[in-house]
Amino acid sequence: MPQPVIQQCEQNEYISNLHVTDIGFYPKAAFHYRRREHGSPQNILIYCTDGEGWAQIDRHKVSIVQGQFLILPQNTKHVYGASSNKPWSIFWMHFKGSTAHVLTDILKADGNNFLGTVPYDETRIHIFENMYTTLETGYSDSNLFFVSILAQHYLASFCFPYLFTRPTPSEENEIDFSIRYMREHIDENITVEALAKNVYRSPSHFSTLFKKKTGFPPLEYFNHIKMQRACQLLEFTNLQIKELASKIGFQDPFYFSRVFTKTMGLSPVQYRKRKQFK
Repeated sequence: MPQPVIQQCEQNEYISNLHVTDIGFYPKAAFHYRRREHGSPQNILIYCTDGEGWAQIDRHKVSIVQGQFLILPQNTKHVYGASSNKPWSIFWMHFKGSTAHVLTDILKADGNNFLGTVPYDETRIHIFENMYTTLETGYSDSNLFFVSILAQHYLASFCFPYLFTRPTPSEENEIDFSIRYMREHIDENITVEALAKNVYRSPSHFSTLFKKKTGFPPLEYFNHIKMQRACQLLEFTNLQIKELASKIGFQDPFYFSRVFTKTMGLSPVQYRKRKQFK
């Protein structure tokens, strides 16, 4: 992108947090090679969708294959290139901004891991192509703002691939299965023992795995799902509190009201009234 346009991005308070400076696609890029002794003034993300390549970042040397991405933080010495036997096809993007370092830190995982793997998803490619074609039509503020938002979405697909690519029932892991089971049995009272038995784990091991992935113990997470459903029913139905509570597995409407109030900060009646006049 032209330097005046990059300066335009840096001066716009809505775009300066994250903006693209260079973007492109190299199909089967034979003889592709870059060496930057002092690194790049921007962060670089390279996504390999075919073939192979390699990179050396400081003293870390890695091989890159289909389905992997390489993150190069700004001002980091690096060398990279395509394999001579199976040259890579890559989507690449340079980006910078006041919040860019947050994303590069997530992408680097443990601080020294510059390489990651993501499942292929057509949506990710579509987002990239949308950025590219938008920039081809010009550099208006609206175009640049739109591309900035798309760039965040694109980078998020690498930071949190487990959220970006939803598994099919045959691909889901045991925690995904358990969450789906909770949603399908929201009108019941489920025990940790039953959840663990469904995925052939001990209750203690299952609870550890569940909290590691979701940030919550299983039953607390299940209650959050119930309260989400309660909010929907309060807003979109005229069910009485007793009927509503029963639909999400609470036989005691007073206990439901206490749990809802503790979770949401409002009683069910207050929540319904607030939504009516919002």
